[in-house]
Amino acid sequence: MNKKNLQIAVFVVLSGLFFLLFFSVRSCVKQRRLRKEEQAWLALGPIKNAPVRIYDVKFSREFNDMNDVQLQVAQAIGVPPVADREAAEQLKTRLVKLEDTDTYVVDSLTHSIPYLIPTAKELLDMIGRNFQDSLASKGLNPNKLVVTSVLRTEADVSRLRRRNLNASDNSTHRYGTTFDLSYWNYVKVPELRGRPYEDVPPEYLRATLSQVLKDIHDMPGVCYIKYERKQSCFHITVRK
Repeated sequence: MNKKNLQIAVFVVLSGLFFLLFFSVRSCVKQRRLRKEEQAWLALGPIKNAPVRIYDVKFSREFNDMNDVQLQVAQAIGVPPVADREAAEQLKTRLVKLEDTDTYVVDSLTHSIPYLIPTAKELLDMIGRNFQDSLASKGLNPNKLVVTSVLRTEADVSRLRRRNLNASDNSTHRYGTTFDLSYWNYVKVPELRGRPYEDVPPEYLRATLSQVLKDIHDMPGVCYIKYERKQSCFHITVRK
């Protein structure tokens, strides 16, 4: 190797070492700055609510779509009543399975299984998104909705009627068009980057959900809603 090539090689090696050192130092500085920012973020304490204009909708007046009306639609657009979970799983082309999402969770279902027709699932997703948006716009911390009842099989209906003689044997839940949302129970989103969210009073969550449902219920041809006092839920049936 001649002298000129040796000088070029040395220059290339030194340049590489310089850039390696430069980016290493910069990375260390950046990591230290991020740690300081994280510590400052955590030092701020819990993320508090800043509620604005929260009021309840008149449930009995606004959400009073009776079972007969809901049943007509459910029978027209839903699936035929299914005997049990195995039969429901055979209807994969007409039913979709519910899973927990960022906006709602499926409760530990005791008298139903987590299946809906696609348009009912789309309605539930829309309610979940709108609920989160509404919480944010009202200065309230995020909470997830709780789905308490979905598709009831014939076996579910029989067990439910043995437990509750007033339970309907021709519920819209049999057709995959209907789901129940609790208006008292919600799942708190635990934290953001290590900072816990302050609890939201349940009456604020209920009021926010009622406003979201009223807005959707007022849209022509979207859904029916019945306020269920004893079950502490909103009974919702998609209409298309």
